[in-house]
Amino acid sequence: MPDWRDYLPLADDALLAQCDVDHYRASGPGGQKRNKTDSAVRLRHRPTALVGEAVEERSQHLNQARALRRLRLEIAYRLRAPSADGTETPAKPFVLPGARDARYAQGVAALFDTLEAHEWRLAEAAPHLGMSTAALGRLLQREDDVFRAASERRQALGLPALRTTR
Repeated sequence: MPDWRDYLPLADDALLAQCDVDHYRASGPGGQKRNKTDSAVRLRHRPTALVGEAVEERSQHLNQARALRRLRLEIAYRLRAPSADGTETPAKPFVLPGARDARYAQGVAALFDTLEAHEWRLAEAAPHLGMSTAALGRLLQREDDVFRAASERRQALGLPALRTTR
């Protein structure tokens, strides 16, 4: 079964080639132009059936870039790499690239693989990431979408949702 490693390293144009692209008119605020142009973008990734969507901008080009980033994150959240057992302790702490870095979605996927290998128990996964449980919690809180996806996965497994310290 394909995992995130099959899709996230792909260049944007290669990943986009695997998608059905829908352009449509978004409703909501934005003035008259918003209701007259098909600027909203929905990407449906054919191999995984995952979706990335963006409607915020009046520019179709900018919305497509946002939708592609969101699709990459959906792949990172949903597709696990079964070979990553997370049993080795790294020589240095795990570092998640910044949200604007092209490798960000791959970092999130690797982080989620380690958490999955430890059944989403932060206290068990943290040493394998070379950090404390508190540091792992702060890392997950750095981005709202990552925090939400991690909490949803924990709840699906019957674990309590993550608590925020913000």
